[in-house]
Amino acid sequence: MDCSLLRTLVSRYCAGEENWVDSRTIYVGHREPPPGAEAYIPQRFPDNRIVSSKYTFWNFIPKNLFEQFRRIANFYFLIIFLVQLIIDTPTSPVTSGLPLLFVITVTAIKQGYEDWLRHKADNAINHCPVHFIQHGKLVRKQSRKLRVGDIVMVKENETFPCDLIFLSSSRGDGTCFVTTTSLDGESSQKTYYAVQDTKAFHNEQEIDALHATIECEQPQPDLYKFVGRINVYHDRNEPVARPLGSENLLLRGATLKNTEKIFGVAIYTGMETKMALNYQSKSQKRSAVEKSMNVFLVVYLCILVSKALINTVLKYAWQSEPFRDEPWYNQKTEPDKKRNLFLQAFTDFLAFMVLFNYIIPVSMYVTVEMQKFLGSYFIAWDEEMFDEGTGEGPLVNTSDLNEELGQIEYVFTDKTGTLTENNMEFVECCIEGHVYVPHVICNGQILHDCTGIDMIDSSPESSEKELSLPNHLKFYRKWLAGAAKEREELFFRALCLCHTVQVKDDDSVDGLKKNQVPRRPCIYISSSPDEVALVEGIQRLGYTYLRLKENYMEILNRENNIERFELLEVFSFDSVRRRMSVIVRSSIGDIFLFCKGADSSIFPRVKEGKIDQVRARVQRNAVEGLRTLCVAYKRLSAEEYRNVQKMLQSAKLALQDRDKKLAEVYEKIETDFILLGATAVEDRLQEKAADTIEALQKAGIKVWVLTGDKMETAAATCYACKLFRRNTQILELTTKKIEEQSLHDVLFDLNKTVIRQNGSLTRDTFSGLSADTQDYGLIIDGAALSLIMKPRHDGSSGNYREIFLNICRNCTAVLCCRMAPLQKAQIVKLIKLSKERPITLAIGDGANDVSMILEAHVGIGVIGKEGRQAARNSDYAIPKFKHLKKMLLVHGHLYYIRISELVQYFFYKNVCFIFPQFLYQFFCGFSQQVKGIQVGELYPISVSSCSGVFASILKEYNFGCLQKFTYSFLIKSHAEDLILK
Repeated sequence: MDCSLLRTLVSRYCAGEENWVDSRTIYVGHREPPPGAEAYIPQRFPDNRIVSSKYTFWNFIPKNLFEQFRRIANFYFLIIFLVQLIIDTPTSPVTSGLPLLFVITVTAIKQGYEDWLRHKADNAINHCPVHFIQHGKLVRKQSRKLRVGDIVMVKENETFPCDLIFLSSSRGDGTCFVTTTSLDGESSQKTYYAVQDTKAFHNEQEIDALHATIECEQPQPDLYKFVGRINVYHDRNEPVARPLGSENLLLRGATLKNTEKIFGVAIYTGMETKMALNYQSKSQKRSAVEKSMNVFLVVYLCILVSKALINTVLKYAWQSEPFRDEPWYNQKTEPDKKRNLFLQAFTDFLAFMVLFNYIIPVSMYVTVEMQKFLGSYFIAWDEEMFDEGTGEGPLVNTSDLNEELGQIEYVFTDKTGTLTENNMEFVECCIEGHVYVPHVICNGQILHDCTGIDMIDSSPESSEKELSLPNHLKFYRKWLAGAAKEREELFFRALCLCHTVQVKDDDSVDGLKKNQVPRRPCIYISSSPDEVALVEGIQRLGYTYLRLKENYMEILNRENNIERFELLEVFSFDSVRRRMSVIVRSSIGDIFLFCKGADSSIFPRVKEGKIDQVRARVQRNAVEGLRTLCVAYKRLSAEEYRNVQKMLQSAKLALQDRDKKLAEVYEKIETDFILLGATAVEDRLQEKAADTIEALQKAGIKVWVLTGDKMETAAATCYACKLFRRNTQILELTTKKIEEQSLHDVLFDLNKTVIRQNGSLTRDTFSGLSADTQDYGLIIDGAALSLIMKPRHDGSSGNYREIFLNICRNCTAVLCCRMAPLQKAQIVKLIKLSKERPITLAIGDGANDVSMILEAHVGIGVIGKEGRQAARNSDYAIPKFKHLKKMLLVHGHLYYIRISELVQYFFYKNVCFIFPQFLYQFFCGFSQQVKGIQVGELYPISVSSCSGVFASILKEYNFGCLQKFTYSFLIKSHAEDLILK
């Protein structure tokens, strides 16, 4: 047998398929492909067992002991205990062994109990019943026994036991509705689509007869990305290949809703599911106090070594005279006289180390952990941080960083959903330069039945001018008005069709004819609040989106007639393109491509339309803080659509670089648009967001806003929340500025500006609101940041990063706009690793904020409307941004005081305990004797124990009881007195 083949088989068997190949092949129902189709190569995959526990029955003791003795203090006391066992020491090994055993045992019991709870939860999940198809019949077995390739049936309100490819459902259109609350916190129902060739299979026998193979990528943690294809065999013919994407993948942990049942084939099981891959442990964050404890530990270890060394030297100096070295009552034995002097000195040194070892507090770590754990409940119990509207209170995901809240120097915050409510309201739309609003105000009253108002050509002079025109010009003007009306209707249809909105209870229009459908308010559901606001706004302007049924989108126009459009293609929105598109076919056969997106993404692709008027309106709305989108379209001929279909099909079937190939196809298709108009949506500022930022700035904390919005919208929000003030001089470091000058010149000009103003004045380091200096605000966009972070090769003009950091240090506030999620994390890391090493905090509410939350020293998630990914990955979670003020200025301040005094008291107590023993050696001839228990112990006991008791009582009564009220008052009126540095 060939050795290379044997080596390959052994590697596959031992390492698993994912370690040597980029994709996997799955045989649906474990059925071999037809003869001659392809080679049948069975592969090894893990079972469906979920393991979140850390220990097993066999490895608990060695693994737990290894982790505990990685701590410096525990390892130190282990060494001391071993020394006491090996040599003759003045104290018994029990004095070091018992405390160490107690600490190790208590910690092991705590960690063992927590792991037992995880085992219990794992068993409950792994033993739940699952229905799967075997030989054309439904069989019930435990979840942990599922294998890759099994065909599973899931009923309504059940959770998916593993990651499944959606084959068919009880709904005729082959769709199902799913909630992913346990994965990303979004409670809205999402639509998933069955494979085109299998959606007609509705019973067990038809599904069991399926001959198909699935080729897909190896397990990836990204919840929103999946690449694969399915090959369906029909009567020994060539297989039909269909692309598979995230819309076909049902994730473990999600719940089936409003669908009687579905059939799916398992492709990822157990610890390879996306849910399990996303629950990997995060990197451990350590507070500054914990790091300083280790420094203190090293310092006191040096003190211990110096004490032992001094006593050893003094002992031999004392014994240099014969009558002191060998008194008559303590004669040396023969082995003692023959003993090596250096070995004896080293033994005495170790004995003194053992004698003074209590200067290192063995129980301090346990006490600090218990203090942090119990102290974390003060945040959870705070009634003032409970939000009545959402019914949510603060959450503490880790108690290791409590005191870090009181040392924050930089706060990095998201804008949408964090500073603002993320409750979108449609304000207006601009079509062909004409502005439409949802309601008309007449005599102070809102006329709800009116469909809109033209705010440009509504003046009476326009009608008088029209009467004086010649007949041929009147005809031309009417022709223009007809074209404008057509564009207006296309704009409304585009907003009704270009979205991913679902309609709740959409079956209520079944069986009704066109003119029988009442204009009723529809309940729209979407993962994007912007899309819901747009569809609801257009509904108030006369066009109502009804539903998507059997791949046809239905809308109700102003004449109460239902229009049906066949949905041909959907180009989903992504943060790189910043737009989405749909291709639809009307009932008369016209094919349209409708596109909506950011102005920077749409305008470069427009060849026709009133661009200047729409751009002016977009800029005006952005300055007012409104979120804007542009809408465009183009017609496609049948031949053009066939070419588009071929390009898309080729890109969708690719297993390697599918996203890149799709992006290239989208770039080719989304060109030569005709501009229709733009929309404006308002996202209101959260309650007391401005007061919170003002209080943080008064306390000396610098606040940065990191957002993906355009500069004008973000700047308006910063003014509204008092991050920028009217007297703040705005410095711009944007792409537009760099195009006018080089990056080098812009950076050096800004640096000179801030240094010239602040160099001659004494600037309050902590408060950014000093009246003696000019306040600066910096605005930077993502493209400029990329240039700053890009490594330079010429090295002629210094380091751009250092210049940028120097500018930021002298600015009261910084706004970073057009930021990608990775750039947010880069900004946080840049400040965190600067030479000052400031303590940073990042706060956000969406999945795009997770990277910066994990990067910062402290991450806080806002329990908002963009899901719970930020709250799940954060260290703390709060309902509203306004609660950040009390969390930092009250809870953080008190946590820092308590832990600092606790640590300092521990070291003080141990010094007081061991110093009398050190002095006692001068009276016992440095003989390593322990001081008398009757009288000698009274002093250390009274100092170390009684003082702690009295201090605790007095502090809790006189100081602790007043803190709750005093600090709550101070943050309202004197936040600058709570500088936490």
